[in-house]
Amino acid sequence: MARTSDLGRVLTAMVTPMTPEGAVDLDGAVRLAVRLSESGSDGLVILGTTGEAPTLSKEEKKELIRAVVGAVGGAVTVIAGTGSYDTAASVELTREAEKLGVDGILAVVPYYNRPPQEGLYRHFQAILQATSLPVMLYNIPSRTGRNLEPETVARLAEAPNLAAIKEAAGSLDQVSQLIQVLPERVRVYAGDDSLTLPMLAVGGYGVVSVASHLVGTQIQEMIAAYLEGRVAEAARIHHHLYPLFRGLFITTNPIPVKAALEMVGLPAGPPRLPLPPASDAEREAIRQALRQVGLLD
Repeated sequence: MARTSDLGRVLTAMVTPMTPEGAVDLDGAVRLAVRLSESGSDGLVILGTTGEAPTLSKEEKKELIRAVVGAVGGAVTVIAGTGSYDTAASVELTREAEKLGVDGILAVVPYYNRPPQEGLYRHFQAILQATSLPVMLYNIPSRTGRNLEPETVARLAEAPNLAAIKEAAGSLDQVSQLIQVLPERVRVYAGDDSLTLPMLAVGGYGVVSVASHLVGTQIQEMIAAYLEGRVAEAARIHHHLYPLFRGLFITTNPIPVKAALEMVGLPAGPPRLPLPPASDAEREAIRQALRQVGLLD
């Protein structure tokens, strides 16, 4: 039987801190995880897009899971990204992550090989069957080259441990379709910070956020205001944070958020190739976004 778990409403898609030489900085990851757990995050999603999972070795992934679970497990939920374009490898890493004590699994749509919907269904079905943990699907067509259709998600919802979907297709129509076809226990999360509030309005539950590295408490306040009927206050917070939501995506994620974390003195380090560090012009735009939301003088 699947474990039941409220993964939380504000989940931070945590960066993987690196040393200047490009090694995984486990001490930095622990410091950052603790900081996030104390500043508005209900949970941490590690080894996702923002965590540069495709460039980490299997052993590095296991070490990062151990470190983060050891640091904040029990205080916040820890969700591990275990999906890739290889079903067998995704299943294997899912099983290992469960043994290492994570609270949930993030499984991205297979990228590059662009399977049809039946292939997506079988891929995710294999992952769901490999674990008793709650599973969050991750739909991001701009990166994977394939949209996970609501009808396919509805088929997958027959599995008792399908808990959520991180929806980053950028379409409120698709979010509305998901809300209509999914059972209430399968929660829909925004995969884009700027769409958190609009998605709440059509039935979304929360957000897997990049900006919550920096403004997690304010995102929590925005969601609480909306849920309590203070819609104008929620909109005010959204518009206050909007420059940061945009600034963290002026180039490929996680280049901007790593630069932003460095600017405010939090562990991040450089991204790994093929992602380069932020350029001087990008850094100035990121710095300006941080100033606009009051994070830098």
